[in-house]
Amino acid sequence: MNGKIRQKAAEGMHDIGRTVRWAVIAAFCGLACGIAGGLFVKALKYVTELRELHPAFMLLLPVGGVLIYYFYHLLHDDQSTGTNLVITSIQSGEEVPARMAPAVFIAAVFSHLCGASVGREGAALQIGGSIGHTLSRIFRMDPNNARIMVMSGMAGAFSAVFGTPVTAVFFAMEVTSVGIMNYTAMIPCVIASFVGREVARHFFGVSSAFYRLDKVPVVGVVTMLKIAGLSILCGLVSILFCVVLRQTARLGRRLFPNQYARVLFFGSVLLLLSWLTGGKAYNGTGAVMISQIVENSGTKIHWYTWLMKILFTTVSLAAGYKGGEIVPTFFIGSTFGYFIGTVFGFAPSLCAAVIMGAIFCGVTNTPVASVFLCIELFGIKGLLYYVPAIAVAYVASSYYGLYPAQKFVFSKYDSGFINKNTS
Repeated sequence: MNGKIRQKAAEGMHDIGRTVRWAVIAAFCGLACGIAGGLFVKALKYVTELRELHPAFMLLLPVGGVLIYYFYHLLHDDQSTGTNLVITSIQSGEEVPARMAPAVFIAAVFSHLCGASVGREGAALQIGGSIGHTLSRIFRMDPNNARIMVMSGMAGAFSAVFGTPVTAVFFAMEVTSVGIMNYTAMIPCVIASFVGREVARHFFGVSSAFYRLDKVPVVGVVTMLKIAGLSILCGLVSILFCVVLRQTARLGRRLFPNQYARVLFFGSVLLLLSWLTGGKAYNGTGAVMISQIVENSGTKIHWYTWLMKILFTTVSLAAGYKGGEIVPTFFIGSTFGYFIGTVFGFAPSLCAAVIMGAIFCGVTNTPVASVFLCIELFGIKGLLYYVPAIAVAYVASSYYGLYPAQKFVFSKYDSGFINKNTS
């Protein structure tokens, strides 16, 4: 009996020791991601203000993608992998090079200086994944633990850039393999996420986004039916966005086999579109318009505003610009939600918030992270709206997604094991 007690005590101490080791390493990861994320946000803010002050920077749009492609060529890096490489490294142990972090940092900042319609999450995930993988080599981790380290880096950088620490934890755990979550990564991801957020906030002044909703009405049967209908539309919008992104990239490769000619063409198209629309509404992240819409500040939304953002983001990414698709997804969701809310007789600002979360889920296939995103951005008052909308949009978006490397481990429609990539 005493031998069993000693064995259990030894096992418990060993588990505690491993947990403490993970906590210390994850804290280092969060610190590094917080510094990188804080610098990244400050740099984006600076170049955005510079571009708005001097719109002539947008004349770089035709050649900016060419410069980015040549920059990656000098680094002997395949710029087409990006976030997909980070996801693959978690799934199968692919190496994430250390140079990915500074490369995407520079490329994304330059993209925003030119006025490309891109976001921040793609760069954040790549920066975090690169930092996490580099730390796994420094601490000589085995392949399984290296994957957890990459997830921790993703959570730390996502949290530092977006200011949503809980969302960052579950996004990092959900996004690679839809249908399962590796809970071994919970403690490292939580520590890296919260440390990264605090470092970015305290040392770089990166504030957390929070949008104050109008009064949230009581949920009723009619309201639920409206949410169900709207959420099905969200799934269709998600599919549209993903299909347009994929097909435009394929069409570009087919029409312009030469990479330089391809990005020059799409960059020129982007400059033309920017000139025709005034170079403000659809260029950059569009974060200001998202805030105005959700807080019902009287911003005028056209029925086609969300479609224009899809067009601008698609052309920007086809032109080789870096940054990601998530913030444009927020723009698409909020503008589509605000417009459709007025059509359905739904409170427009609340509808914008709910549909933004639903479309985020539709394109990323991360329902748990999507619920927490809505709570962190809009408050818990609308929880009874968020959850059913996200659930329906998750199913309605089928097996489409932004990241080709993402795998569906289980079917969305039954309990079957399918293990297929996004469409």
